[in-house]
Amino acid sequence: MLYDFDHAPDRRGADSLKWQRYGDALPLWVADMDFVSPEPVLAALRERVAHGVFGYGAPPDELTATICARMAALYRWTVTPEQIVYLPGLVCGLNVACRAVGEPGDKVLVQTPVYPPFLAAPGNQDRQLLTAELTAEMRDGRLYYTFDDAAFEAAIGPRTRLFILCHPHNPVGRMFGVEELHRLAAICERHDLAICSDEIHCDLLLDGRRHTPLATLASEIAQRCITLMAPSKTFNIAGLGASFAIIQNPELRRRFKHAMRGIVPDANILALNAALAAYRQGDGWLRELLIYLAANRDYLVDNIKRHLPGVRTTVPEATYLAWLDCRDAGLPGNPHEFFLNHAGVALNNGADFGPGGAGFVRLNFGCPRARLAEGLERMSAALAEC
Repeated sequence: MLYDFDHAPDRRGADSLKWQRYGDALPLWVADMDFVSPEPVLAALRERVAHGVFGYGAPPDELTATICARMAALYRWTVTPEQIVYLPGLVCGLNVACRAVGEPGDKVLVQTPVYPPFLAAPGNQDRQLLTAELTAEMRDGRLYYTFDDAAFEAAIGPRTRLFILCHPHNPVGRMFGVEELHRLAAICERHDLAICSDEIHCDLLLDGRRHTPLATLASEIAQRCITLMAPSKTFNIAGLGASFAIIQNPELRRRFKHAMRGIVPDANILALNAALAAYRQGDGWLRELLIYLAANRDYLVDNIKRHLPGVRTTVPEATYLAWLDCRDAGLPGNPHEFFLNHAGVALNNGADFGPGGAGFVRLNFGCPRARLAEGLERMSAALAEC
């Protein structure tokens, strides 16, 4: 391989939330990889810093054109420049979508377990949260999640206005297929729901899988979609803060931009330059990253089967996040607290992901394999002693 993912810089003392939050514990939690970003991104940042002036900026036309070309090349999706709305982060986009759709007191539906900001965004914007659980089942000894169409539709009420989809899914690692997406979209059409589709992990599909943006299923579906994307997770530049929404319905886009007015800052100059370099020159790095992540996933799944009795895991089709079911492991209390206190390994608390998350933890395997192995060894030793 051209890129060395087996070695990563020391991030302690480098203003890293991931490495500071839990002190000396080995951090395998927040969705932040430990790998150095692609060299073209670093070069673009060096060049922009060398310019020495950091006044107000604007998204470069080259970035907008690059995003449009990327959507066409990857998904045969025709996106025009005016349909792109830049944001300083994807979580900001979730909140703007909640503010833009419906009125105070209306309801927003999400499927759980799910990335925690999905659960907070409706309340932040004076909307009410509704949840429908994904269906968990065992397939070939592995944990697997699917849509429950009936439960999803039953959760929709007369004041439900928006559905927020996580696609690919965080934390369960599903890459939803076209047939599943059509079923989901059909229910939203029947009930006239707008859809905010968080597709931030769309470039992180493993084993050669291909992403299908929800808005590409049909023109009528695109008219109700706010699609959120970003280079941040893909190229490990989340701390820079650059993302975008694609909104093809002019009225929905107008409402979204109106909801941003006066409260949402522009994406910063460094973030925009990094995004352009990543999308133009980062795909070689990304191809090798996906191979490494798939091997890490396979190592993780095999290790859990062999050395973590009572723990079951998903086999992620996308993302670098695994969802571990610890309910049958005989742990005393919360598994997040158990592994933090007894193994010195920091994982995400599954309870934070809403209904269906209690007794689970989320593990980030976007790190050098030796670091992943160390974390799993610590977890295995702690299990053996409990």
